[in-house]
Amino acid sequence: QLMGEAIKLAEHLATQPTKGLATIKKLLNESLSTPMHQQLENERLAMRMLGQSNDYKEGVAAFMGKRKPEFKGY
Repeated sequence: QLMGEAIKLAEHLATQPTKGLATIKKLLNESLSTPMHQQLENERLAMRMLGQSNDYKEGVAAFMGKRKPEFKGY
């Protein structure tokens, strides 16, 4: 049962925007040792960068078109 759930989670993660997931993981790890004001700035910059990515544009277009997104990882 655990293996089935792990596979289901892996399949879900494989369809997500990899650059966004990597950035979230990096920011979460950094948050343990970064002062709050600096962490908020780091997150602001990351959101700005990710908001200009092709995956972001694809996510918005898919949402507006009521279809599943096809993320490319950039």
